Amino acid sequence: MSQDKRDACLQDWMDRETIAESMIPLIGSLYRKKNIITSLYGRPIINRSVIDLLKAHRFVRHMEKQELSVHDTFSILQVLSELDVARAHLDLGKIALKFRNEGNGRSLAEFVAEEMADVRGVNPAEGEERDVVLYGFGRIGRLLARILIEKSGGGNGLRLRAIVVRRGKGDDLVKRASLLRRDSVHGTFRGTLTIDAENEALIANGNYIKVIYANNPADIDYTQYGIKNALVIDNTGVWRDQAGLAQHLEAKGTSRVLLTAPGKGELKNIVYGINHGDITADDNILSAASCTTNAITPVLKVMNDEYGIENGHVETVHSYTNDQNLIDNYHSGDRRGRSAPLNMVITETGAASAVAKALPELKGKLSGNAIRVPTPNVSMAILSLNLKRETTTEEVNEFLRERSLHSDVHKQIDWVNSPEVVSTDFVGNSHAGIVDAKATIVNGNRVNLYVWYDNEYGYSRQVVRIAQQVCGVEYPTFPARG
Repeated sequence: MSQDKRDACLQDWMDRETIAESMIPLIGSLYRKKNIITSLYGRPIINRSVIDLLKAHRFVRHMEKQELSVHDTFSILQVLSELDVARAHLDLGKIALKFRNEGNGRSLAEFVAEEMADVRGVNPAEGEERDVVLYGFGRIGRLLARILIEKSGGGNGLRLRAIVVRRGKGDDLVKRASLLRRDSVHGTFRGTLTIDAENEALIANGNYIKVIYANNPADIDYTQYGIKNALVIDNTGVWRDQAGLAQHLEAKGTSRVLLTAPGKGELKNIVYGINHGDITADDNILSAASCTTNAITPVLKVMNDEYGIENGHVETVHSYTNDQNLIDNYHSGDRRGRSAPLNMVITETGAASAVAKALPELKGKLSGNAIRVPTPNVSMAILSLNLKRETTTEEVNEFLRERSLHSDVHKQIDWVNSPEVVSTDFVGNSHAGIVDAKATIVNGNRVNLYVWYDNEYGYSRQVVRIAQQVCGVEYPTFPARG
């Protein structure tokens, strides 16, 4: 390679770095002043670094087989900063490529203004912030806290007001703060975290979060902490039916309850993106189903809609959880007493049958089983399906790629086409499930799909999506579809 070529490559990189640096204050200003939440093909770009922005642009080439330049997205941000628009989600990558393909002679300013006509003249301060209480502070609870804190910068949304736990031995508050600050799987907390020991509270990125110590949900008076009309997200899993979870509604200051586990009995199990339309104003107790149900249901729905599913089997390869033993010891469940870090453990899963609660058309068509494996996070579901018509590997992969980009479930289904990806590559993925195109097998009408999922973070994002809906803080998304 010549010296001129080397110099040109470096100069191009430095030029793109400069533009990305200029994008950061615009992204932040749109978020905090106008409540405009920006992303790049589903990848969050708020509070991200220059390198994060450049990598997000590069990702578009992987998905769309065409380049997306920071010059394109920077220009859109400049237009947005001048427009009287507010309270919206905007995918900069998708709107940039849409302008490239459908601009039809219009200026960028004209195109963006027309695309976002529905939120022109909206007051960014409209809407009421809704109080959220996390009942429990384990793996899911702490991730929910991180997500809610990260989303609080724009205001007028969900506001984490309190965490309820049982008091532990020793310096409980310090230990819980440390667990929020440092995570062996998900890394360090993005921001600052301080402790108000006198008032037993945490201050995270300016959010004042009261830590309430209690043993009984019904005995808590949230109103004494200024909390009202709160959504309680129960991530303990102790109560999973209507009667048990109703204890939260006996507490002063609460209005609705969301369970982060499969609900029992007649409790509605919601997989956001699939049956969230079933939520009514009268539903004051809901379940967010399981991580596996959330991962597989969107893929099963689009496959059933396009090809029809006669029947199938779901095998989950799931990371171990706190329910298992670190070393061999007594456990009430079969095989779960054996050491989780040392063994693959065959166990049961209710995810296959639970799909029918969100997708009734598949009732009785799926069987399922699970294998717990010695990894701490990220799992896989293998969907072995018999379809109503024959197809090919290429057709199925292209169909699922398109669904992951341009459908109503683009936030639930991600798609990857690399021969080198492994489980740790999906830590922190915000989608419910990620289709591994290289692993797809098709033989006539028999299809095997391999779906990765971050069973902690991806699931937590689904929980937050339900919380936003029940609290009425959803924003319209642009471009309007995909």
